[in-house]
Amino acid sequence: MVNRLGWILVSFALLAPLGRGAFAQGYAGDRATSELTTLIDKPTAGMLKRSQYRIGTNFYENGGVLVDIEVGLLQRFSFGISYGGSGIIGSDKVTMNDWPGVKAKIRLVEEGTMAPAIALGFDSQGKGPWVDSTSRFAFKSPGFYAAASKNYQLMGNFSIHGGINYSLEREDGDKDINFYIGFEKSVGEMVSFLFEYDFAINDSDSRALGQGRGYMNLGLRLSAGEGFVLGFDYKDVLSNQKGATSGVRTLQIDFIGAL
Repeated sequence: MVNRLGWILVSFALLAPLGRGAFAQGYAGDRATSELTTLIDKPTAGMLKRSQYRIGTNFYENGGVLVDIEVGLLQRFSFGISYGGSGIIGSDKVTMNDWPGVKAKIRLVEEGTMAPAIALGFDSQGKGPWVDSTSRFAFKSPGFYAAASKNYQLMGNFSIHGGINYSLEREDGDKDINFYIGFEKSVGEMVSFLFEYDFAINDSDSRALGQGRGYMNLGLRLSAGEGFVLGFDYKDVLSNQKGATSGVRTLQIDFIGAL
């Protein structure tokens, strides 16, 4: 049943861009027409508009592919589902995730002149390969979270984001509440640079994968027209995970359209 769901998600991801309602620009650059809903791994207070949808495909280490579909059901509420696995690309054995991830977000406060937008949500989808020994993803899912975002005009678009989250991936013994911060800076009309720092307080105990330095992640986004956004991420710049000698390179492809 779960594997069948995976093929449905992949098929929808391939066919949906052929439908109506594509936007001329995504969420990157000065001409962005959509809000940034996620930095690199962590959620922002940004929202899809009502009837907007986003289809994301993330390509990560070990031949992994993750398909993520999110829909703006109301002006201040969105819902999504994701599914993927490792070994899909390459010659390794294909190992699909046991369960799909689910996400929901509601914006409580709209952004004002001085005050940031504030949203509450839940996201059970971690990033990277599943680690059997600790029953978690390489990068833990946000779980329950509260996020705040504020936009400024500073030689283009500049936005600051931060949040607090409590992941349900706790089999490694680390059950702490976590914090994260980040920003997005546009570079011209079609490109944005992303910075994210996950304090990883919930990934620093002796059985956890982290070593206490936190996860510093960098990203680049390019709006390719007709609702497409291409992204390249360099994650764990500080080599926080045990055994890591360098960061992790991933590829992100998003499509944003309207129903």
